[in-house]
Formats: sequence, structure tokens, C-alpha cells
Amino acid sequence: MHIIFVLILLVLPAALLWLIERQRWAKKIGAIILCYIMGLILGNTGLLPDSAAAVKVALINVSIALALPMLLFTLNIREWSSMAGKAMLSLIFATTSVVAIASSFYFLYADSNPLQSSQLAAMSIGVYTGGTANLAAIKSGLDIPNDLYLLFHSFDTVIGAIYMLFMVSVAIPFFRWLLPTNFNVNSQMIKSDSENLELESHDENYSPLLRLSNLKQMATILALSTLVFGLSLASAELCKALFNTESTAAITIILLSSFGIIFSLFSKVRALDLAYKMGMYLILVFCIAVASMANLRKLADFDAMVVIFLFGTVIGSLALHALLCKLANVDSDTFMVTSVSAICSPPFVPMMVKALKNPSVLLTGMTTGVIGFAVGNFLGISIGLFLQSMN
Repeated sequence: MHIIFVLILLVLPAALLWLIERQRWAKKIGAIILCYIMGLILGNTGLLPDSAAAVKVALINVSIALALPMLLFTLNIREWSSMAGKAMLSLIFATTSVVAIASSFYFLYADSNPLQSSQLAAMSIGVYTGGTANLAAIKSGLDIPNDLYLLFHSFDTVIGAIYMLFMVSVAIPFFRWLLPTNFNVNSQMIKSDSENLELESHDENYSPLLRLSNLKQMATILALSTLVFGLSLASAELCKALFNTESTAAITIILLSSFGIIFSLFSKVRALDLAYKMGMYLILVFCIAVASMANLRKLADFDAMVVIFLFGTVIGSLALHALLCKLANVDSDTFMVTSVSAICSPPFVPMMVKALKNPSVLLTGMTTGVIGFAVGNFLGISIGLFLQSMN
């Protein structure tokens, strides 16, 4: 019976992706939101019985453990050093701003609920430097309750939509007035092959995963990710024995990210272009499994602190990021595309680039977004643990 539950949870994202390809309304909602809705339906209507709880917990842990290295395999660290100085500076400012504002909100609410405040700060740092994958990793690493995680992601989705609407509209003339502008809006530029490759690897077309011709590559990716999983578990147990730690969850997540980056140093691993899509598919499985364990009645009785924390972090970090870029003379388009890649993740960068009518910043946005994903897990978990230690 447990095998049937696993198969259902593994196949459901594929069914929803099929729906997205054929229904405009589903495409507007997006894969991640549909997965959460489906999970809530499964968990709150009794379609998945209580006996499936152990299966869901196991699938949550395994899916994120395999997804993390997959998402990192295609990184090209050697290209990071070749990024323009202003782009890297803007990335540092974006990351610093999120950490500073999220930590400030922790201290604001620490007296009333220190543990939840530290968890909100950790998730905010992770998601606003990388994206949903970071959020999922930090949830597992810090053992954050399913209800709080789902509540966080639900409000993050709403706030993220408001943020993107602002960025592709009034933000463009405003920030081009506030910051230096090095781009002629009327000029036309051709995207490079590397830019096109970034777009293809981060789009939402999962049909290549169904082609038999790609089966060998997918098996290789799964084998490598399983190897990283095994190495991380073994290393985490070694750390537990050496340092007498109570929990290895946070250490395991950090090790998964570290080994994923190490494996990406090999050109043959980076050439596995389906790794990112496989990783994102497992994130969708994770979303359904987590949502199926949430209680709608608890979600309805939410704490306003969560909304204030998220809204304040996004607005505050955007303002601080803009101020730092102003002081460092970073141009407006680099600032805006870097902000979007950090707060909303790389898949939203092409939308911002189209609104800017400046394709020259596409690669900057995609690259800084991927770097943010790589460092977000380390920052979110380490700062979360540090804040918890202060309680």
C-alpha cells in the first residue's frame, strides 16, 4: 500500500504540469501553487489516509535530499569570477540587505516568540536570496513545522506577486531616475548562446524528462545525486560522533549543498543539462507532500507576525539594496535584475529583462540568481542556528 502512496505523490506533479500545458488558467497559477493546492486537498479531505503519514515524511526528506545536488550540478563556478564587478557588488548588496532586515525583524519579535522568529528569519534569508528550493531545504534543515512553512510560502507568493507587479511597472522609471542608467532603451541586442542555455535550463518545460533518449542522462543524474546523499549522510554522522551534536539535519543540508557544488566543478557533471529540471520536479513532489500534512484550520488562524515579517523584509531589503547601489554607483538595470533574481529567483529574470527592454542584463540576472541559490542554504541555516542559540 505504501508503494501506491509513493507513486501517487510522484506522478501528481506530472499530471499538473500536463494541465498547465493545456489550460491557460493553470499556467497563470503556476506549478508550485497548484502543487500546494493539490496537497491541501489530499491532506484535508481524507483522500490520503493517516496511514500514509510515514510515507509522506520519508518522501519529504528524500525528495529535498536528492533535489538539492541536482539543482547545483549545472553551476559554473569558474564563470562567477568573470562577472562584471557592479553585478557582483549588487548581488552582495542584495544578500546583505536581506540578512540585515530579516535579522532586525527577528530582534523585533524575539521577546514574544523567539523560536518562530528565528525560523522566519532563516526562511526569509533563504527564499529571498535564492528561491523555493532554499526554503524547502531550510524547512528540512531546521525542522520547521509544516503549518508555519506552508503559511510562510502562501504569503510569500502573494507578496512576491505584488513585488513583481511593482518591479515591471512603476519601479522601472523610478529606479532609472534614482540610479545611473547605462542603457539606451531603443538599442537592440542579440542574446548569446550562454544566455539562451540559461533560459532553457530554467524554463518550466519538463517534457524532456519524458523522452526515452534522455533516460541514460537521467539515470546518471539520479545516481550522482544518490551518491551525494550517501556521502552527506555519512559525513553528518561523522560530525555527530566527533562533535556530539544532537541533530544532523542542518549539517546534512549544508553538506548536500557543498558536495553538489564540488561535483559541479567537473565539466561532465555540468554537461548534464537535465539535472536542474529533475531537481525542480522533486521540489514539486516536496510541495505536494508538505501541503498534504498541513491543517487548513490551523492555517486560517494565522499569526499576523508572519505577514509583517515577510512584507517588511521584502520592502526593507529592496530599499536598503537600492540605497547601497546608489552609494556604490551601480546602474539601475543591474540593480533591478539582481533584486528580482534574489527575491523571486532566476525563472522570473526573463520577465524583468523583457520589461526593461535590455537583454544585456539577462545573463547577469540568471547568474546572480543561481549564486544566490547556492549561498542561500548556508546563510539561512547558519544564521537560523545562530539566532536560536541566542534564545
